[in-house]
Amino acid sequence: MDRGVTHADESIENLSWNVVGQTYDPKVHSQNTFIWHAIVPAETFVPPHIHPTQDEWINILTGELEVEFGHDEGNVTTHKARAGDLVRMPMGKSHGIFNRSGAEATCVFGVAPARKLFDLFKQLDCVTDPEELVRISAMHEVDFLPPPPDAQ
Repeated sequence: MDRGVTHADESIENLSWNVVGQTYDPKVHSQNTFIWHAIVPAETFVPPHIHPTQDEWINILTGELEVEFGHDEGNVTTHKARAGDLVRMPMGKSHGIFNRSGAEATCVFGVAPARKLFDLFKQLDCVTDPEELVRISAMHEVDFLPPPPDAQ
């Protein structure tokens, strides 16, 4: 990682990705960490998944998100996070991220260590086919969970 400032209107290499309908702008990337700014439109979500090799967090800047934990354990709990809140998602534990608020949210995500997530987002940019998203993600150490039986 180079020292310096990544200004609000800048990103690494001027990259900006559309991942599951959300805009991700990478701000810091090193072997140890990956941080990105996200614009999360109303009614978008990241389905329940597991990072087996990374801790993840979200610092909510504006708006509100709901984070569901426990899909892999059969005991789902939902937590609301608002501006100023920090969401902690430990490695190996399932989580899904939902904007059900009716308004846009902005936040800063981070993972440690960085592992393959930066490369995953480059490959997922504008991918809309759910099966392809799951396939590519699995190759980059992100495991999406199957939908619950009542959703099929």
